[in-house]
Amino acid sequence: MVMTADIRVPDSEPPEPPSEATVALPLREDIRLLGRVLGETLRRQEGDAMFEVVERIRRTAIRFRRDGDHDARHELARLVEGLEIESAISVVRAFTYFSHLSNIAEDRHHNRRARLLLSRGDPPGEGSLALAVARIKESGVTPTELRDAMRNVAICPVLTAHPTEVQRKSILDRHMAIARLLAERGRPDLSKVELSQNDRALHREVTTLWQTRMMRQVKVTVRDEIDNTLAFYKSTFCSELPHLYADAEDLLDEEMPLEEPWRLPPVLRMGSWVGGDRDGNPFVNKDVLVYAVGAQARLILNHYLEEVHALGAELSVSLGMAHVSDGMRALAESFPDGKRSDEPYRRILVGIYARLAATMELLCRTHPARPPALTAPPYANAGELLRDLDVIRTSLVEHRGEDLVGGRLRALGHAVQAFEFNLAAVDLRQNSDVHERVVAELALSAGLPIDYLKATEEERVAWLTAELDVIRPLVSPFIEYTDETKGELAILTAARALQGSFGAEALPHYVISKTTTVSDLLEVCLLLRQAGLFTAGNPRALSMRVIPLFETISDLQNCGDVTKRFFAVPGVLDMIRSAWGGTFEVMLGYSDSNKDGGFLTSTWELYKAEVQLTDVCRQYGVVLSLFHGRGGSVGRGGGSTYRAIVAQPSGAVSGQIRITEQGEVIASKYSDKEIGFRNLETLLAATLEATLVESETRSDADTFRGVMERLSERAYLAYRELVYETPGFTDYFREATPISEISELKIGSRPASRKGSGRIEDLRAIPWVFSWAQSRVLLPGWYGFGTAVKDWLASESPAGVATLRRMYERWPFFQTLVANLEMVLAKSDLSLASKYAELVKDPELRQKIFGRITEEHELTESAVIDIVSGGLLGSNPALRQSIRSRVPYIDPLNHLQVELLKRYRSGKKGERIERGIHLSINGIAAGLRNSG
Repeated sequence: MVMTADIRVPDSEPPEPPSEATVALPLREDIRLLGRVLGETLRRQEGDAMFEVVERIRRTAIRFRRDGDHDARHELARLVEGLEIESAISVVRAFTYFSHLSNIAEDRHHNRRARLLLSRGDPPGEGSLALAVARIKESGVTPTELRDAMRNVAICPVLTAHPTEVQRKSILDRHMAIARLLAERGRPDLSKVELSQNDRALHREVTTLWQTRMMRQVKVTVRDEIDNTLAFYKSTFCSELPHLYADAEDLLDEEMPLEEPWRLPPVLRMGSWVGGDRDGNPFVNKDVLVYAVGAQARLILNHYLEEVHALGAELSVSLGMAHVSDGMRALAESFPDGKRSDEPYRRILVGIYARLAATMELLCRTHPARPPALTAPPYANAGELLRDLDVIRTSLVEHRGEDLVGGRLRALGHAVQAFEFNLAAVDLRQNSDVHERVVAELALSAGLPIDYLKATEEERVAWLTAELDVIRPLVSPFIEYTDETKGELAILTAARALQGSFGAEALPHYVISKTTTVSDLLEVCLLLRQAGLFTAGNPRALSMRVIPLFETISDLQNCGDVTKRFFAVPGVLDMIRSAWGGTFEVMLGYSDSNKDGGFLTSTWELYKAEVQLTDVCRQYGVVLSLFHGRGGSVGRGGGSTYRAIVAQPSGAVSGQIRITEQGEVIASKYSDKEIGFRNLETLLAATLEATLVESETRSDADTFRGVMERLSERAYLAYRELVYETPGFTDYFREATPISEISELKIGSRPASRKGSGRIEDLRAIPWVFSWAQSRVLLPGWYGFGTAVKDWLASESPAGVATLRRMYERWPFFQTLVANLEMVLAKSDLSLASKYAELVKDPELRQKIFGRITEEHELTESAVIDIVSGGLLGSNPALRQSIRSRVPYIDPLNHLQVELLKRYRSGKKGERIERGIHLSINGIAAGLRNSG
């Protein structure tokens, strides 16, 4: 017999960690593989001649970008100018699909790299929960203090439907299939036969992609947007959110153990605007709202039914082999099932399945595909289901079944905790102008002694405050109201019915766009009262949180004063404490504030608004919950979610945060399970860190904020002077970008402009930003910063650069701001933008405005490079390499888009040219990724 303990292994040096170049090698191989498959598909589908055209364009673009051959740019322009429309469309499709496939390979690489770092035992990275917990421990927080803080944590990513997601669901489905096949190739045990099968499957998927219509033929409906959004729950959220809860508990048990195992409260839940956001969208009505809530419930109840059925197959524990708790035995006996008399867990799960089936029938008026084996009453709420699952968990733990608790049972419990029976909270949103008109009509129709539209703000607040406590309704069934008023009342009536069926948590929020006054908040309270969602009394009862949305620069500057005056209205503070748990939620608008005042001023005023709101809420003993209306692009609040959260002012997070996930960002963040998990983890990690760890250096705060104030003042003037005060700027914008063509795209249910005018003030922020991204200017993400720094340095002397560098080193807010500037500048290209400028008919206007844009771009890039003490993205080589590798494949799309715009605007209109333009918009958006 050999004693293995006597065997000694010689000491050896640990292997050197692979270099970044070695780590990136598989990414290049994946891109080459997908590029080869796409090329072979192109050759088979379009012929050798078309393949050679695409190859020549590709090689020319690479020659310019990677070899610095400037003659290649002129050659590229000549190549695309000579293309017939059908050839142009094929070239656009080829480069667009290459961008799509590169994105898939990049996402796959991020997953592979994350696993490699874990396997090497590298320190946890930025945005990981492990790093957040380590920093929380280092700051002196005890496990008990962390547990107590967790009870107040409420994090909610809110999915919204906006017209920057240009992909059809059919295309996204193919992307997911290709991603799965690419991941399969990474298996170490893959045989030659399996590899060959994988190759053939990849060719099938890419061929299907090529033969699938990329663009919609008809404009997307709100129901389409609802269904598209729900697809991400099936692919990611239903599995990965419970996975995150379980991983967090395991990490906390290991790093910050309590006497009892960690059991997280529902710290992270989902939200949605899809189906409830009426601001500027006339197609969202009561029927759409009912459909949205019902579709969500059907999806999550089906998920529970599938998991309970699978769990029943797994938990085959017999009474002859193991004991059970008394509670378990009693629950089993409540479900008659003679076939499983000795299998209590299965017996209970059969009963749970039956109760869930009855719940689905009650709430959704539909039956599960697999009928229940017995009849049982529906659950009154998700809490009852959780209690049944907890009976099973407790019994297993008490009778040597700990190992059986971990997998599906634990995941199901966390899913019920996070999603309940409504999956996601649907917000209602409407513009304050609409509320004002509806309240005015109701008051006039009821014969009340107030001309509401002509009343002063003080008169309105006094009347609304008194009216809220009047029992008599304002609405009469015998009066014929305008369609607008009838529509608004119908939505609220439907909301009350849905709350009655699904609970208040299904529709807990009412967001008021364009909040500028206290009356904007009280108007909604009054309208909710008409539907029975607000009850007069002491204290008042309100089953929805009324949430002001402060959007413009002036609104952000006044938000603290408006909030203070709202709190001063008699009965409001009592209502907040009794109906909303002492929490007041405020939404901050990133998009419109940027369009109003420019990137730098918007970012700074948002920061200051949070400071104001934090101080006001602290003064009145109210917990502040911030709702960040971020978009995908930097011009709409995009950038690193982790950095954005930890860069918040001290005390502004306090465990409470909601963030919109908009447009193409939803697909890029959540179509892949692993990436989706990491994004959810980042939300949790950043919120905990921002809540419990001090990130700002107080000794520098006054100095740094003073500098930002002066920079913001100068940037605001520069931005406003260009966009709103330069004669002809609107004409330049409409001619030098594809805004008109974007407005015609069938990529969203919402109109591009709020009022149908040509004014920039009325244009939605999304197409405003999207258009500048398409033309490679990306103006909303940087304009004004260069002038601000130049002017400030002139007044402070050049030594001020040292102050800016110190701000960058020590202040997370400024670090995030500069990092976002770096990314936007790296993606912009003014030599390409000059091609779009040539579309402007007036040469004098073109020269004047593009000259100013070019000058500001040079100033901004120089300022950023001075601050970071190196080239753009020097501290983020992975992003720099990503942009560098994908730009040669975006350039041809820009050249083609300009050429097609020229033809289209010269009168050569037609379905094929329109299609080519729209395809190019799709391709550029895919290549730039966070462009809308």
